[in-house]
Amino acid sequence: MKRTVYFVSESTGITAETMGLSLLSQFDTVDFEQVYMPYINTEARARALCQRMNEAHARDDVRPIVFATMLDEEIAAILKQGDCFYLELFEHFVEPLSVELGVAPSRESGRSHAITKPSSYTKRIEAINFAMANDDGVRPDNFRHADVVLVGVSRSGKTPTCLYLAMHYGLRAANHPITEEDFERGDLPPEVIDARAHVYGLTIDAQRLQAIREERRRGSAYASAERCRRDIREAQTMFRRHNISVLNTSNQSIEEIAAQILRAMKSPNGGTH
Repeated sequence: MKRTVYFVSESTGITAETMGLSLLSQFDTVDFEQVYMPYINTEARARALCQRMNEAHARDDVRPIVFATMLDEEIAAILKQGDCFYLELFEHFVEPLSVELGVAPSRESGRSHAITKPSSYTKRIEAINFAMANDDGVRPDNFRHADVVLVGVSRSGKTPTCLYLAMHYGLRAANHPITEEDFERGDLPPEVIDARAHVYGLTIDAQRLQAIREERRRGSAYASAERCRRDIREAQTMFRRHNISVLNTSNQSIEEIAAQILRAMKSPNGGTH
């Protein structure tokens, strides 16, 4: 089964996309063709989009699905006239919240991703800069200034997780790849050990690691099954030695890994430390 899906908004469309994709993930037997339509903020643009949706209905012989965050009621009314299954994502939440809070909604578009709190925005930018400057263990002397340090074998998901934590939560995240020098020495660098109160180890299934490394260096010793098993085994020995919390990234998305780290950070003992 194939369905066309539109993510529509008066602003960037980030909220419509995020919420819409979360809902669509429950229907993995359907092939969704995704169409992003941000800044539908005039009646003319709304009518043009209706024409596109009508054409999609005629082409697919089934009406397209629309996930929308439209606070302008007149523009929303135009879109609802199209040949589509229209889901207004704010409709069922804004008014009940307004009644509960006793405050009228602003009905300003783009509020959820606007720079409404400059201090928070500045914190995120600084965190992103920190994560980029302290990627791959280039500045181990900065580990003591980090909110979180991720340690793991090469290609276990450290860098994308650090950037996600910085961009979405404003955390200063650094990472250290366990190197051949570390394996020869049989231990983590002293800078990692000194910062272990906020260090989290990332591990991964050997077969999964091999598949990832094969994409990077096909047929190399680096990507061999034996090397992957050895790296993981010795890394786990180091984690146990220093009582470092370990997260398995094999079947986890970046968002799920980050959520586990945040949960561990908020626990009374910071995880298993």
